[in-house]
Amino acid sequence: MVELDSVMLSRMLTAMTLIFHVIFATIGVGVPVMISIAELIGIKKKDPYYSLMAKRWARGFTIIVAVGVVTGTAIGLQLSLLWPSFMQLAGKVIALPLFMETFAFFFEAIFLGAYLYTWDRFKNPMTHWYLSLPIIVGGTLSAFFITTVNAFMNTPAGFDIENGVITSINPLAAMFNPATPTKVFHVVSSAYMTSAAILATIAAITYLVKRDQEYAKRALKLTVTAALVFSVSTAIAGDLSAKFLAEHQPEKLAAGEWHFETEKGADLVVFGTLNEDNEITGAIRLPNMLSFLAYGDFNAEVTGLDQIPDDEEPPLWIHYMFDFMVSIGFLVLGITFLYVLMTYVKKWNPHQKWMLWAIAAIGPLSMLAIEFGWIYAEIGRQPWILRGFMTVAEGATTSPNVGWMFLMFFLLYAVLAGGVLVVLRKMFKDHPAELELEHLYKEVDEGGKR
Repeated sequence: MVELDSVMLSRMLTAMTLIFHVIFATIGVGVPVMISIAELIGIKKKDPYYSLMAKRWARGFTIIVAVGVVTGTAIGLQLSLLWPSFMQLAGKVIALPLFMETFAFFFEAIFLGAYLYTWDRFKNPMTHWYLSLPIIVGGTLSAFFITTVNAFMNTPAGFDIENGVITSINPLAAMFNPATPTKVFHVVSSAYMTSAAILATIAAITYLVKRDQEYAKRALKLTVTAALVFSVSTAIAGDLSAKFLAEHQPEKLAAGEWHFETEKGADLVVFGTLNEDNEITGAIRLPNMLSFLAYGDFNAEVTGLDQIPDDEEPPLWIHYMFDFMVSIGFLVLGITFLYVLMTYVKKWNPHQKWMLWAIAAIGPLSMLAIEFGWIYAEIGRQPWILRGFMTVAEGATTSPNVGWMFLMFFLLYAVLAGGVLVVLRKMFKDHPAELELEHLYKEVDEGGKR
């Protein structure tokens, strides 16, 4: 039975916060890209439907950003309260990206305010569109800076320790540690993919309930096409991440792939179960594919768990997190590819019910893939909080009050989740796109301009 001591409660509270926060952080990074694309198409094609998409998505985006600020602040607070020893050791080294992440958010917020309150204020509509670009930059930079902190925890760099004291601090080396390129690429591309998929889900459901169908058709074409493009980039990022793990974190790759013995031509194990002797049953084996995934060579030698000290082995159940993440990724890739293909084959109808229901599923599935991926990344680093320097147990607080903190933050997140759903429902349910478009045209007819 798991003992709920301060270490376990700290892990549980941090996990709950990250699982909740990543929803809003992901959408906060990806949706500005979709808003910008929709507005640009609307301007270039002079199509009011795409311009309306940008307006409606921007409204919903503000709610997501507001909640993301609260949960992001909670993470910063919990780093100091729950992991004081870690922050005492690493805080001096990673202060730069933590500060820059805050700067990036304020940069984004300033231009978001300008963007929201200057619709139709410029003679040249492209001037307003230009304001969307700093929002994209700010959101993406926020993801970049905070991801470098997580990368640092996996491959610490930029400092030395002499007699327990940190010396020779190099903030840039710490920020641009070996894990940064692949982690940032994976996080950003998957955020773009998931945001496009969520907007595609909304469009598909809108079409299925027979509301705003002309608007939904255009939204589907844009969002599903974007989801397909970003799915491909995410798959590439995942491949690069696997090759990084093989070189820098072989224990995480070995545990995630149930690769127990170091060997050449290693098989890729998909799903399956383990018995008491760690023997794999019921799995799908892809011959030599783990070697190819890790090194791009079907006969390459892949380090197994037999080369990892027992007390440094990650939990083996992360295998399922990896499998779920990758399976969902390929499913989304397949569904989006099929829809795009159907739109270009005149004999096929891409708006059949089964296709729309499939698209309706890709948003929630993509967000689940994000969650599974982060669980794999974080649990796969165990037992380390700072790999090679400090374990999770050494970094956690010894306070007896973490249980009360867990309860308070749980209630906070429940209120926030309920509030978001209520506000978004009020914002869009009684204000369909077609009705809003009619009002816009009415304003044009009465005022002579929009």
